[in-house]
Amino acid sequence: MLKGAVDLTQTGIDRPSSPARLPYTSDKHPKLTLEAINVLRKHRELCDVVLIVGQRKIFAHRVILSACSPYFHAMFTGELAESRQTEVTIRDIDENAMELLIDFCYMSNITVEESNVQTLLPAACLLQLAEIQEVCCEFLKRQLDPSNCLGIRAFADTHACRELLRIADKFTQHNFQEVMESEEFMLLPINQLVDIISSDELNVRTEEQVFNAVMGWVKYNIQERRGHLPSVLQHVRLPLMSPKFLVGTVGSDLLIKSDDTCRDLVDEAKNYLLLPQERPLMQGPRTRARKPIRCGEVLFAVGGWCSGDAISSVERYDPQTGEWRMVAPMCKRRCGVGVAVLNDLLYAVGGHDGQSYLNSIERFDPQTNQWSSDVAPTSSCRTSVGVAVLDNYMYAVGGQDGVSCLNFVERYDPQLNKWTKVASMSTRRLGVGVAVLGGYLYAVGGSDGTSPLNTGKSICHVLQ
Repeated sequence: MLKGAVDLTQTGIDRPSSPARLPYTSDKHPKLTLEAINVLRKHRELCDVVLIVGQRKIFAHRVILSACSPYFHAMFTGELAESRQTEVTIRDIDENAMELLIDFCYMSNITVEESNVQTLLPAACLLQLAEIQEVCCEFLKRQLDPSNCLGIRAFADTHACRELLRIADKFTQHNFQEVMESEEFMLLPINQLVDIISSDELNVRTEEQVFNAVMGWVKYNIQERRGHLPSVLQHVRLPLMSPKFLVGTVGSDLLIKSDDTCRDLVDEAKNYLLLPQERPLMQGPRTRARKPIRCGEVLFAVGGWCSGDAISSVERYDPQTGEWRMVAPMCKRRCGVGVAVLNDLLYAVGGHDGQSYLNSIERFDPQTNQWSSDVAPTSSCRTSVGVAVLDNYMYAVGGQDGVSCLNFVERYDPQLNKWTKVASMSTRRLGVGVAVLGGYLYAVGGSDGTSPLNTGKSICHVLQ
């Protein structure tokens, strides 16, 4: 027994059946060891290799480099000539980036910034430092902007950074309306342009925007790019355009008219628009509606009926969090209210407040969480009204005014803050389902006031 130790047998305390133990792992040891090795490096002590990068010599220890980098591990433990050399030349890598990466191997920290990321990422790829690659990609993700996303996208593709490429690609698609105005867009090579505009997830309000982007790209360098127009135009979904734009703008463009393939594409689109009964036989990539994934989209539940009375409350559902939250209530209680989104603002049209039918409109701005009532009212009071948006106009379809079921349709122009009557439906409908497809407004089902309906009515968007 050690001198001064307590004899457990004399204390009445039972001795454990196994010897006492105190396992210990030092959290400081790895850090202190690396710090000590780094001091050796700085003093060029016990270093067994010198890396020559550009005009710079970097002293290091093979064991540290091999432990941190698969590239160096293969170099120093295999049969390569470098495994026996005391000086090794590393080519095609930035010397500042290499020094930062060697410092990381010894010190476990690095600072990625705008001034070094474009040299640091290729160097990390060469040395197979996966952790630094991830940090560089994360930095670039945070820098994404409509003015630089195409450059970052190309950079990620060049260096096989798949996750960064995916994020940059999604960002480009979601922000296409701003990206198409950038200098980077005008400088795109044709293969990258086609890759972007052919995506089903391209976030555009109308296909006209895609056409304008393509023509802007062609005319930026018309001498070299006019020959690419047919191969690019085939990825623009001409059949989904309005007839007026297709004929008046696309069909009349001199570059389009001067090319047989382009004229054929325009004729195909015209046939699609003029022969609706033939459309099931004419389906293809150019007739498929784009379905952009809009980051940050939310769902609103507006008004309704609760405990025997109309309500004014509004709730917002965020699919990212799976939570419902109350937002500012409407100024009026509304059930049977028609709801639509126009220019990123939420409109509540008509309805019933529990006592009377309404023709007033309210508009909600999600940025300020406020409702305003400065929207022009519809021509008549109506509830159970169908509402939808087409070509930046809002349509109010059918409903009832307390006396009869309605068949008339009104169109709202947000620029003029004015409602205008357009062609009426052939059938009176309340509780009608309204949707937009292929440049047409569809009114489906509902009730004529006495019995349910199973018929539909399409209202062409060119009606005045």
